[in-house]
Amino acid sequence: MTDDVLVAIDAGLRQHIGGDRAGAYATFARLWESIGPDGDPLHRVALAHHMADVCDDPAEELEWDLRALAAADSLTDSRVQEHHSSLAVRGFYPSLHLNLGEDYRKLGRLEEAREQLALAKSRLAALGDDDYAAGIRSALDGLAERLG
Repeated sequence: MTDDVLVAIDAGLRQHIGGDRAGAYATFARLWESIGPDGDPLHRVALAHHMADVCDDPAEELEWDLRALAAADSLTDSRVQEHHSSLAVRGFYPSLHLNLGEDYRKLGRLEEAREQLALAKSRLAALGDDDYAAGIRSALDGLAERLG
């Protein structure tokens, strides 16, 4: 079964990857209007996670990453597995905390950035041994380096 909202989110992501950051922002903003803050948690976490990546203002980026985290907190494994049987919500948290750590770093809120880095590292066991996990680990190392 195709999930039209996730397909639309993917289309916005492809806009971003293709260099149309403003177009992706507009796509994601329209989708958020239709989903809303009480919509399907899987849709909210995916959309907010990607929306944060197209924000120019670090404070706005933080708001979207906080929305993604809140949505993940209300998401269930059964809902995630409707999308892909290999997924588990616990696997989302290293990336979500990494992004929050980077947001706080950009805003000069270094103690909060370090807290998010520690949370991300504490949840790495939820990831497999694949390219995605290696990318998250590398990004965490980079954040740790930038935080000194």
